[in-house]
Amino acid sequence: MQSPTNTPTAATIAAAGLVALAVAMGIGRFAFTPLLPMMLSEGSVDLPGAGLLASANYLGYLLGALGCTFQPWVWRRFGWATSVQGPRLVRGGLVATALFTTGMALHFPAAWPLLRFAAGIASAVVFVYTTGFCLEQLASRAVPAMGALIYVGPGAGIVASGLAASALVQMQATAASGWLTFGMLAALLTALVWRVFENRMPTPTPTPTPTPASASASASASACAPSAQAPVLPPGGTGEMALLTVAYGLAGIGYIITATFLPVIARQALPGSPLLDVFWPLFGVGVMVGALLASRMPAGVDLRLRLAACYVLQAMGVAASLVSPTLGGFAIGSLLLGLPFTAITFFAMQEVRRLRPTDATSFMGLLTAAYGLGQIIGPPLAVWLVARTSSAAAGFGLSLWLATGLLLVGAALYVLIARRHRLR
Repeated sequence: MQSPTNTPTAATIAAAGLVALAVAMGIGRFAFTPLLPMMLSEGSVDLPGAGLLASANYLGYLLGALGCTFQPWVWRRFGWATSVQGPRLVRGGLVATALFTTGMALHFPAAWPLLRFAAGIASAVVFVYTTGFCLEQLASRAVPAMGALIYVGPGAGIVASGLAASALVQMQATAASGWLTFGMLAALLTALVWRVFENRMPTPTPTPTPTPASASASASASACAPSAQAPVLPPGGTGEMALLTVAYGLAGIGYIITATFLPVIARQALPGSPLLDVFWPLFGVGVMVGALLASRMPAGVDLRLRLAACYVLQAMGVAASLVSPTLGGFAIGSLLLGLPFTAITFFAMQEVRRLRPTDATSFMGLLTAAYGLGQIIGPPLAVWLVARTSSAAAGFGLSLWLATGLLLVGAALYVLIARRHRLR
């Protein structure tokens, strides 16, 4: 057991969570996007093969999230503690991400779908258990708002992978060298945060229930803290959790269509533009800024209404390139799509901890699985629409309008939840 003097500070835990999600999401999942043009130009993969690799990763992410949903039940059957197994799985998932990413540098195309599938599983495991571990540790230190900082990680990873891939292109490097570079970076970052994810991390004594004079100041903490602290909102039943799961899954469909096909649509609308490659890093910048803004938001506001606002903002980002198919439209759309990207996750996971304080990790896995299912549905839906319309531009436009509509439906669901289960 660590002594109190060796217990990581809240800032250290938040930074470790940031780095872990940068590895799992920015590298394990999203490094494929900026490296895909290199693979296509080399002829190591064609478009159908690229779609297979993307789908394999999404499927792995879904199954990994489902596994996280049922693992706590299995552990209880064997008398294992979630607080012990969670950090171990974070470590294992980070190591697996580094290995599977490096493996893509080997010229064994038949193994690539399996590697991307396994990387998707590792990403989901790291995401779910890093989120659960960090939010629990930060809430017990009475600084739950710092949990938003860990969601800067995916954006930082997206920006870094995009810029690194651009640099590799300028150096005329191969896609294999890109995969190797990202694998080594994942291993280095894993080593940096290894000690923070101790499987015997002591949880500090929760802050006592606040007095009436301090209740307003601690409202944010009580939304994420263990049950020893009185929650601001009364826990909801299965109906509220079901609606939350459906609404969260709609965000997976809404963002993935744009994230998958935006470069193709941009090249159709802006042929020959030298700035086509900036949209992916701009999306990452939006993710980072949005996470930082979420960490600075005041307490005492219904998180379900914040989620509704985030969905509306993301819907505006999806529609921006349709309303204004210009350089400015695509740039603004990328930023608006990214701003609420991880803020949505942060607010939704806080809601899970409020609704299921004693079994939060399992239900975090359920929401992540719903999100993963949305990601799997999105791209094939867009391809199906493209094949059944007069042109690719018309098909992509229809799919993006559909994504916009689904995000607005998700926003309406959150408003419905808030109206049915009001504040005390």
